[in-house]
Amino acid sequence: MLSIILQAVADAASSAAFFSKAGACIGAGIAAIGAGIGIGHIGGSAMEAMGRQPEAAGMIRTNMIVAAALVEGVAFLAIIVAILALFV
Repeated sequence: MLSIILQAVADAASSAAFFSKAGACIGAGIAAIGAGIGIGHIGGSAMEAMGRQPEAAGMIRTNMIVAAALVEGVAFLAIIVAILALFV
């Protein structure tokens, strides 16, 4: 019984479909993690800059939101590419 299960797992692991699905999942995860790290750095740097120059807080906040939106856009693009790789 165990040998049949191991053979089925080996057959599934050697197929190209398994690797494409695994790669798509890993790619989407890395994109999400990268976006989180990037936005964390943007927010931290903006808070530090606002603490040093409170009079420039409005302009810093605006630039921070634009930069965070660009990072999110790249993350969404990477996730969409990973999903397309999953189904194509």
